[in-house]
Amino acid sequence: MLKNSKAFSGFSVNDIDAAHKFYGETLGLPVNKTEDMGGMLTIHINGNENNILVYPKQDHQPATYTILNFPVADVEAAVKELTARGVRFEIYDSEYLKTDEHGVAKGNGGPTIAWFKDPAGNYLSLIEIEPE
Repeated sequence: MLKNSKAFSGFSVNDIDAAHKFYGETLGLPVNKTEDMGGMLTIHINGNENNILVYPKQDHQPATYTILNFPVADVEAAVKELTARGVRFEIYDSEYLKTDEHGVAKGNGGPTIAWFKDPAGNYLSLIEIEPE
């Protein structure tokens, strides 16, 4: 029944206008606001057949996990560009996870990755994956 479904992802934010500005202007993604659906946003990411739905929620609680991963060829270059646009990357220094002063984690048993938050406090990441 669901194997042919065109499923899509969605998440909540507490301020739809701040999310629109962040995803559209700061991250440079194509974003549409749909007034007839309660002011929800749809984010269009190249290569995804389906859009990502962002909806306002008054009692929003930020996700404690990564809600979106952005594959990039060079995490350090992407971090530098987004930092120049005002994005702040998370810095970790624990026995399980360490980042450099820019927020880039390398050699932790996984891919090179950097985490940041949207204005609603949801976690996003840049993850280094070789292009196909």
